[in-house]
Amino acid sequence: MQSHDELEPTVRIREVKRDRVNFVLENVDLAFANSFRRVMMADIPTVAIDMVEIEINTTVLPDEFIAHRLGMIPLVSSNCEEAIRYTRDCTCLAGCPFCSVRLNLNVSCHDSHTLDITSEHLELIPPNDRGQWDGEQEENTDGDELTKRPANFGQPVGKNEPGAPPVLICKIRKGQELKVKCYAKKGIAKEHAKWSPCSAVAFEYDPYNKLRHTTYWFETDKRAEWPVGDNGKEEEPPREDEAFDYMAKPNKFYVEVETDGSLGPQEVVMRGLAELQAKLANLILGLKPQPEVDHAEQHANGVSHEGGWANPAGGAGAGAGWGGGGGGGGASTWGGNEASSSPTGWQSTSPSGGASSYGGATVASGGWGSPAAQASGWSL
Repeated sequence: MQSHDELEPTVRIREVKRDRVNFVLENVDLAFANSFRRVMMADIPTVAIDMVEIEINTTVLPDEFIAHRLGMIPLVSSNCEEAIRYTRDCTCLAGCPFCSVRLNLNVSCHDSHTLDITSEHLELIPPNDRGQWDGEQEENTDGDELTKRPANFGQPVGKNEPGAPPVLICKIRKGQELKVKCYAKKGIAKEHAKWSPCSAVAFEYDPYNKLRHTTYWFETDKRAEWPVGDNGKEEEPPREDEAFDYMAKPNKFYVEVETDGSLGPQEVVMRGLAELQAKLANLILGLKPQPEVDHAEQHANGVSHEGGWANPAGGAGAGAGWGGGGGGGGASTWGGNEASSSPTGWQSTSPSGGASSYGGATVASGGWGSPAAQASGWSL
């Protein structure tokens, strides 16, 4: 029989809806489950309104209030990884259709009734045949991001869908008007919460408190304050005479992911797993030593193994640090281990071949920390 450490991680989906998924994650430790939760909330890119140009605002709300509400409206972000660039990776000067999505809002009230301005009034402005917005300065930008976007990419979630309530922006009366131009950009929730694709991500483990993680977390009645939920049906209840296992660890987690509609729950989970895998791969790669082939390439490009920078054309000796040889074939080094003419720490050669040292000390092994160099005033 396989032990817990040898079992493969498994995922069992219990319920899937349009904006949420409930599944059981088994044979992983608590650190992985929590990392997975945090990645889904904060590391999956989406698009959100990031810049607002307010042309007319005669409502009762200030410009900053309206801009903040516009930024928190979830936008459709399907295939965001390939459908749009980060602004920092684009070559445009002030935003283009390859790194931004433009939306316009122009609403005015002409009768005596209160008018609600909602996300339904936001109009998505598609780029023209040249990949630019009409009336905007054209940028010399090429790419295939526009071909990878769905038709409703950047549109407010739930727009033109029956039964989906819109997001309220503000209310206006007769004679009031709001006209703004919005630019949505790509980002992650580590920068701002408006880019999070999830409204809630939670998981539960050990519904019967066998591990005693919540033994002292109650006010008056432990059983009333920590009731056993539906997840208790997945596990066997403990016996009254069952001994406590001090070495036990949680390995079964009941996860529920609820999205805000910008991404589907399946895409959130899959993107979260891919992002977590990429982070772990980068960590493992950073902990590994450099391959020998990299050292060979660096040496061929003029990087010494034992020192800093070496100039092969200068004729520096083995282990030379930083420098190149003079016209007379001599070598110069900065902190090197061995030079071709003099073993001192910081030296240079003249075109005639004569060597000079800084510090006035010539010893067997040069460098600022050598005994002779310390005697000359240099100490490290």
